Amino acid sequence: MRTIGITSPTQTQAQLLSSFAQTRRDQTDAVVSDYDIQRVVDIYASVEGRDLGGVATEIRKIIKEASENLPKGTTIELRGQVESMKTSFTGLGIGLAGAILLLYLLMVVNFQSWLDPFIIITALPGAISGMLWMLFVTQTTFSVPSLMGAIMCIGIATANSILVVSFANERREAQPDLSPRDAAIDAGVTRLRPVLMTALAAIIGLLPLSLALGEGGEQNAPLGRAVIGGLILATFTTLFFVPVVFSYFKKKQLVAEEKEAEQDRVAA
Repeated sequence: MRTIGITSPTQTQAQLLSSFAQTRRDQTDAVVSDYDIQRVVDIYASVEGRDLGGVATEIRKIIKEASENLPKGTTIELRGQVESMKTSFTGLGIGLAGAILLLYLLMVVNFQSWLDPFIIITALPGAISGMLWMLFVTQTTFSVPSLMGAIMCIGIATANSILVVSFANERREAQPDLSPRDAAIDAGVTRLRPVLMTALAAIIGLLPLSLALGEGGEQNAPLGRAVIGGLILATFTTLFFVPVVFSYFKKKQLVAEEKEAEQDRVAA
């Protein structure tokens, strides 16, 4: 190495490396990595047979224990797919909450009421509970496809709930003397077939996807399972729970209107 000839653009005659450099034997890392202009030591780990979130939780515990005795100026950070997973979950979680909020505000504009949209979205807790129940029963991890399925399920469950509440309101407009309870029962009985047809069409269509058939089918299986589980419970919620909520709040609203009318008559 000392006899290697070194040239430059301004000097054509080669100079030996030993003329201006010293060489010595030493030990150093075979691979040197930098992150944000700082020297880092990367420790790679792969996940097999377990979900990434569970492994990341245990790794964070190890990092917390090791961080107590670190030299000054040294830190331990968890990077890689965990960061991507956290970002995706955060974005989809905000999207899920935003979808529910936008649905509610859109229905407020269409129904010209704050109460009716609230009654409609009372079916959504059942949809989310059904999604979590199906993921637990099938031992499916909570992932990005399952969150996408939750957003799809919310849309279908809301549409079915709108059918029931709209028909109940139409029955009360057609028969002013009809009680909210009877209107809710009529809506549940009359809209039973459309609600079941809508839910069954989505469930049957997504059934092959949920079975993870074919090569790579397990990647999108959580989406189908989340939608199927959410729709199963959301259908029962729409047909049984939403009419109860409709009857309760409409009855309170009717009593309040009667009191207000009585006060107006007394004042007159």
